[in-house]
Amino acid sequence: VQLVESGGGLVQAGGSLRLSCAASGSTFSINIMGWYRQAPGKERELVAAIITGSGSTNYADSVKGRFTISRDNVKNTMYLQMNSLKPEDTAAYYCNARNYEPYDYWGQGTQVTVSS
Repeated sequence: VQLVESGGGLVQAGGSLRLSCAASGSTFSINIMGWYRQAPGKERELVAAIITGSGSTNYADSVKGRFTISRDNVKNTMYLQMNSLKPEDTAAYYCNARNYEPYDYWGQGTQVTVSS
């Protein structure tokens, strides 16, 4: 499975960005996909996750009500709509896909910078 993220960038506080993660390869084996982020000097943390079959979602408390994760099964693409961005959302954002083994696949990351 190969994952390619896009959509990061620089935005002012209060603004919005949408991240995309295009999956290719053996995507039929994936049962959970998610977005993680890592800020300098901090550990990588889960931002949001979606179960590919049911569409059930889960969010970190820090982004609830502001971020929305979704997936287009036809395009094999996952999205993260980020609204009301805050400077503390600044981080490298990584796309993750997990199969049934479980084995984790990672994208290369995309930088999100929120200025105050």
